[in-house]
Amino acid sequence: MTKAGTTLVAADTPAPTARLPRRRGIELALIVVAVLLSVYGYCAVGIAKDGTVPPGAAGYGAGLGVLASVAHLAVRLRAPCADPVLLPIGVLLNGLGLVLIYRLDLETPGDRAAPAQLVWSTLGVALFIVVVLLLRDHRVLQRYSYVCVVAALVLLTLPIFFPAVNGARIWIRVAGFSIQPGEFAKVLLAVFFAAYLAANRNALAYTGRRVFGVERLQLPTGRVLGPLVAIWLLSVGVLVLERDLGTSLLFFGLFVVLLYVATGRTGWIALGLLLAAVGAVAVGQLEPHVHVRVEDWRQPFASIEAGEGPNQLSQSLFAFAAGGVLGTGLGLGDSILIGFAAKSDFILATAGEELGLAGLSAIFLLYGLLVERGYRAGLALRDPFGRLLAVGLASILALQVFVIAGGVTGLIPLTGMAMPFLAQGGSSVVTNWAIVALLIRLSHRSRSRLGIPEDPEDSRDSRNSRGPRDPKDPKDPENEESTV
Repeated sequence: MTKAGTTLVAADTPAPTARLPRRRGIELALIVVAVLLSVYGYCAVGIAKDGTVPPGAAGYGAGLGVLASVAHLAVRLRAPCADPVLLPIGVLLNGLGLVLIYRLDLETPGDRAAPAQLVWSTLGVALFIVVVLLLRDHRVLQRYSYVCVVAALVLLTLPIFFPAVNGARIWIRVAGFSIQPGEFAKVLLAVFFAAYLAANRNALAYTGRRVFGVERLQLPTGRVLGPLVAIWLLSVGVLVLERDLGTSLLFFGLFVVLLYVATGRTGWIALGLLLAAVGAVAVGQLEPHVHVRVEDWRQPFASIEAGEGPNQLSQSLFAFAAGGVLGTGLGLGDSILIGFAAKSDFILATAGEELGLAGLSAIFLLYGLLVERGYRAGLALRDPFGRLLAVGLASILALQVFVIAGGVTGLIPLTGMAMPFLAQGGSSVVTNWAIVALLIRLSHRSRSRLGIPEDPEDSRDSRNSRGPRDPKDPKDPENEESTV
């Protein structure tokens, strides 16, 4: 209705929704930069070692570019609102890892790992595409939480029946083919922890008995906390039997972080640090394999003083020192002297020596940005399960980087884990791509909530997975305001 040239709008007309930019073009540009940087590193290694560009540089660049382009297309089609930084960071870290492994392969002609790592990277990107295309609503995973925890426990138990490798039973080796089931189990346990804590967060936070009569020290009832602690103890106990202390520490940290995020009680952090300290002292004294690593950490140069030569940790420290601020240059370092773990546990030493403190800082910033974007996606989600899942997945990456970087730099004892995307390890790179894919889906949902209209098919699938909604139901996450 108009009056005197003025348009009157009905009071109940909804305000237009602000559209956030989808930024798929920015994502594509960042992917191009990531691929070019990886190819440049590949060429720099060849020039430093042989004085010419490696003959496989074009094929390497084309293969990495095709994988990244297909992954970008999947995101553009099924998660157009996703964070534009997550996928390029994964491509750059994976490409840099291939370059470092190829560089170390030149020192070990009889043990080439780069071709196998490229195959595993291809499988990881394929899994990334499958998750992005088929998982239209992350809340579907909540219905299969107990299936996930059973599968995780089975995967963690299987290596017990296979021979130990380097003192740990964490691999399954059959006919020259090996996988590390614990890498897949960590994602499944993150789904279970997130689902269980989302369903019981109020009981965990506001019910239970006081400890020593102090209101701030209030533990939940055994009926609520018991199943969660039992699953956690069972998984960590199996890993202790397998001497996989790195993954045990990862699961413990994941458990404490999600418990704190779900309840908001800082007491869980204090209790977790106390239990971690007690457990570390006990295992360090009772387990010979761990005790040796603790002694190497306390006295990294003891073997040199005894005339036995440098051990792995001392050689790693020498590599970092030789790198200085700007590094020796790709292909010009001596980190291969570390030995058999140079391509896996200690690959960060190669990066530190040949890229220097500046390059190492850039790598840590990439990891930090990846984790921050995961946390940001979780904070923007309205359903508790999605928030906890995003925080859990991002925390897995953060804890891995801290444990590995701390071990090879002498900050904490070595634990024997794979640096995400960089280190040799097929199971690790596949799992990391699955984590990035889940974060892509979660960020797509969170940015949709901030103003970008969702895909109608996604909305329909979400309604079908939850059943009919009751707008007055306080348990429906759609009716709950974010409390994070």
